Amino acid sequence: MSLWKNQAFAISHADSGAFQSEGLRPFFEYRQLGISEATKGAYGAHVIRAVPGMESSGTWHSHDLDFQMVYVIKGWVVFEYQGQGEHVLRACSCVLQPPGIVHREIRHSDDLELIEITSPATFTTQEEDAR
Repeated sequence: MSLWKNQAFAISHADSGAFQSEGLRPFFEYRQLGISEATKGAYGAHVIRAVPGMESSGTWHSHDLDFQMVYVIKGWVVFEYQGQGEHVLRACSCVLQPPGIVHREIRHSDDLELIEITSPATFTTQEEDAR
């Protein structure tokens, strides 16, 4: 029996990780941090960076998940949350997005980089009407 309760040791270095364009949003690139594999999909973590010159579509949506936290490394991003208004997150800002909250990404800087942690690692996203 493992002492690590269904988790494996994982480490990720920036110089050995590659950003991929396959992700939820075409205006972002994603670098997986190995957390999904280490936790058998219970959690996910990745670095997200902006694709310079590409803008957000501003689509209202929600996610079917238990946990979603965003921490901005550099640059800035504007999110709007149903019932909470617009919020500018900049380097060292953090937001916990409760399960099912309707939100949208409005705009971001070309140098935006952030870390997103979710549970589970894979989840569904639904487009939503603005309310």
